[in-house]
Amino acid sequence: MITEPIYLDHQATTPLDERVLEAMLPYLTHEYGNPSSPHIYGQAAARAVHSARRRVADLIGATNELEIVFTSGATEADQLAIVGSALAARPRGGHLVTTVIEHKAVLAACQRLIDHNGYTCTRVGVDRHGRVHPADIAAALTPHTVLVSVMHANNEIGTLQQLSAIAEITAPRGIVLHTDAAQSIGYGLLDIAELGIDLASMSAHKLHGPKGIGALYIRGGTRITAQQTGGGQERGLRAGTPNVPAIVGFGAAAHLITADAVPPPSRVRALRDRLQDRLLVAIPGASVNGHPHRRLPGNLSLTLPGIEAADLLGRLPDIAASTGSACNTGSGDPSDVLTAIGLTRAQARATLRLSLGRTTTETDIDRAAHLIARTAHTMAAEPAHMA
Repeated sequence: MITEPIYLDHQATTPLDERVLEAMLPYLTHEYGNPSSPHIYGQAAARAVHSARRRVADLIGATNELEIVFTSGATEADQLAIVGSALAARPRGGHLVTTVIEHKAVLAACQRLIDHNGYTCTRVGVDRHGRVHPADIAAALTPHTVLVSVMHANNEIGTLQQLSAIAEITAPRGIVLHTDAAQSIGYGLLDIAELGIDLASMSAHKLHGPKGIGALYIRGGTRITAQQTGGGQERGLRAGTPNVPAIVGFGAAAHLITADAVPPPSRVRALRDRLQDRLLVAIPGASVNGHPHRRLPGNLSLTLPGIEAADLLGRLPDIAASTGSACNTGSGDPSDVLTAIGLTRAQARATLRLSLGRTTTETDIDRAAHLIARTAHTMAAEPAHMA
């Protein structure tokens, strides 16, 4: 009997929920109308898009579904949020503030403004747990700052940021606050009212929805300059015929969370702690990265001393995991996130990112812990890995 590999890479992507696929199928077959068309087919598609928009809004606590603009994913949402809001605010200033551990999509958007539009950007450091201190954000602000972008949860070490405290600094100054929330919405952790943010980027495939669809939350009154023009779709902010099946899938995935139709985050956290405890006991010197408590429930970033993580994974065909962000795959450079929290280049190369999700089982955890520990011990005993 062939056993499927244990999937521990939920922060890269999540398996499509069968209920989400079922919701999408009609819009891939007989419900094929363009939602901009006035006839019965277009009206049916428009109603489906409206329902999905409402469901995504409900997931994050937005009061108005029109504050949700659908995009091709969180990367496009980051670009629209950062470039669009910065250009709209250009008469007031041209300074941006972000952190050293942001997703590459955020850093690339900031760099685009620097290279082509003459903006300046301050990248604020983090502590050893990967948290940016609100006081450091405040210290980085200038009279010309128009945007602050701080991710909600880190895609490598899972640390959650203190967005509500940062919002208390930016809001009185009229500075737009953006967050990349791609990693946190799958656990229902993004609450717009509680966090006080103006812009939030999301992606459906991080919450058991389809790939190729995301959204940007835009708080009412926040000015945005469109980046993809040519039509009036999505309030004129994102031209192009809407991807109705994917939008429906995003809405269905969001609804499963708000309707409590999926396991609670506490279950995933308990499994993560089980895996963490077993590996820390089995592998002497192993250490956990990220905040000990304020961290995504399914995240486990683990440094194994003296072992190349890529080599370890290469010897573990029965486990699907990663050494860090999927966006860094193929790069020989150490992770910027791991070096930012104080790890050496060698420690960064010795780090695994194991990420659990709602499909993870106790059997998966126990088997993975055994295989990882056994392989790590074998590697440590080899001459090339001995001190």
